[in-house]
Amino acid sequence: MNQALRHIGRSLAIALPVVLVLSGTLAVTRVPWVSGSSDAHMLTAAAEKARQTPQEVLRDRLVTTLRRQDPSAALTGLQEAISRDPALAPHCAEIAQALGEAAVEKYGSTTRAQAHARPVCDTSYAAGVAAAR
Repeated sequence: MNQALRHIGRSLAIALPVVLVLSGTLAVTRVPWVSGSSDAHMLTAAAEKARQTPQEVLRDRLVTTLRRQDPSAALTGLQEAISRDPALAPHCAEIAQALGEAAVEKYGSTTRAQAHARPVCDTSYAAGVAAAR
């Protein structure tokens, strides 16, 4: 009897940790935060977009326009956006400067970027071109 209890105890000592590890692993894989899909990434991008201020959204949109077309189109878009929403006017200079920096990045030359300069928000576009040197 004593020997039978030892044999059962040894068997449990070997099998019990294996069962606990396997059941813990299976439990963790069923938790909803462990997903293999990209839904979590899309949710994060959507949440990030929602946290952007209107001027950040405008800046990002205009920089995209500049990269796809040219700085003139982006500066025209900036003028139109300020006309539609005067609340964006205090941010005009910083947006125009970002466009100037993006233009230098696109063309690799301050001369080519400066050729698109227009008097939008005073000389902020030109300041952005100069800052990108």
